Amino acid sequence: MNSQKTWILCCFLNFLIACVFGLLMRFMYLFPLDFLNYSFLLHAHSHVAMLGWIYMIVYVLIVHFFIPKEKSQKPIYNRLFWLTEFSVIGMVIAFPIQGYALFSIIFSTTHILLSYIFCRLFWKDCARDQSPSQRLLLVSVLFMILSTFGVWCLGPAVSTLGKQSAIYQIAIQFFLHFQFNGWFILAILALFLKQFYNKIDEVKFKNFYFLMIIATFLTLAFPVRWFVENNVLNYINILGVLIQLSAFIYFYKMLKLQINHFKSSLDQITKIVYGLALCSFFLKVGIQLLTIFPNLAEVSHQIRNFVIGFIHLTTLGIITGFLLGILLQNKILSADSKTLKIGLKCFIFGYISTEILLFLQGWFLFFGEGSIPGYFQSILIFSVLLVFGLVLMMSSIIKRN
Repeated sequence: MNSQKTWILCCFLNFLIACVFGLLMRFMYLFPLDFLNYSFLLHAHSHVAMLGWIYMIVYVLIVHFFIPKEKSQKPIYNRLFWLTEFSVIGMVIAFPIQGYALFSIIFSTTHILLSYIFCRLFWKDCARDQSPSQRLLLVSVLFMILSTFGVWCLGPAVSTLGKQSAIYQIAIQFFLHFQFNGWFILAILALFLKQFYNKIDEVKFKNFYFLMIIATFLTLAFPVRWFVENNVLNYINILGVLIQLSAFIYFYKMLKLQINHFKSSLDQITKIVYGLALCSFFLKVGIQLLTIFPNLAEVSHQIRNFVIGFIHLTTLGIITGFLLGILLQNKILSADSKTLKIGLKCFIFGYISTEILLFLQGWFLFFGEGSIPGYFQSILIFSVLLVFGLVLMMSSIIKRN
């Protein structure tokens, strides 16, 4: 088994573990398990999904697409991958047992320190070609480093002000905001742009690039607003959301002329996966536009279903959608495999169904209608499809020569 296949299988295993934790949490709503702590499981689920699946697969694809062949073969990349995976396994074990405590903090801190080493390596080894995808990836890596400042603030915030303080909560939101909207989304878009072989319009790219960076900073005002009463933050967020919309108009214009040629090179299942990712992206931008209205901005974080729905829209729809599309397009995952196709369809159906249920239940709560009949049973059944889909995808990777 070559190292790239082993790496990818390992990333999918992390993803499967994160999904199983999520499934267990939905199971516990119906059948409480005394030996499991729900909030500990939640920490395990979110950390393994972010740092075990998204971070690790982005690592693999950056090494594959952006590091020249002779440099990517250096043993340091393999060692660093497995050291990072060791920190993920540590989190898989520690978080469900103890939540945020000594060992889970040691493993998650180790992951951050290893990510710094990766940044240093990437900065040194990546081809300096100044292409749009290269510039976007470089800025995403800077956002990753910036996001970790939020983590380093947590210790002092807890010891001086406690976990309930606004500073502690803002530090967490700072980390999450720049991880998702800075590092992950821009890295995914950089990897996506790398798939376009024709030259990208430089002027339109520059507009997209600068507007996107400005919007990423300004939209931080939205989660900060939850903990700081200040109307100015509302206006900053509104400006950020409108700038983000402008950025995506430029993104569309930039790729418009190439999109038909790009589509013609893809098989049916890859088109479906990319289509899902792009639809999820438009939905995300649309939902963020709704936060312009104060009453919707207020309930967006008070109704838990909206929060989970939005996080899953970003992680499963946009990020995982683009990642799966790139893996299929480059034959890293075999689009010819029947098992893989069934797995992907199960996963997509499970994702769409759980999203509809989450947002629908959120609206029911918003209008004071209570719970959808059979909501917890339904969402548990559709969540099984996510896990089953991943198991089939993994089995097709194992079977492939």
